[in-house]
Amino acid sequence: MTTINWKEHIIADPAILTGKPVVKGTRLSVEFILGLLAEGWDEKKILENYPQLSAMDLQAIFAFTAAWLKDEGYVALKRARA
Repeated sequence: MTTINWKEHIIADPAILTGKPVVKGTRLSVEFILGLLAEGWDEKKILENYPQLSAMDLQAIFAFTAAWLKDEGYVALKRARA
């Protein structure tokens, strides 16, 4: 399995969406696409509605997010009481 180089697909430019990470060549932010997935959209629906994206772009979003989570610290959340 080949790991995708997310840097070929994801950029952050202060002139585009105030520097939020976006898919290169678009104004679609990583945050926006992850939000669609969180709402239940699947790859097919995203690609149909945003034809400027490719399956490789979506894979790059996951690779970018994984790299960011690996490099950044996180705060453990308290468990909700049942």
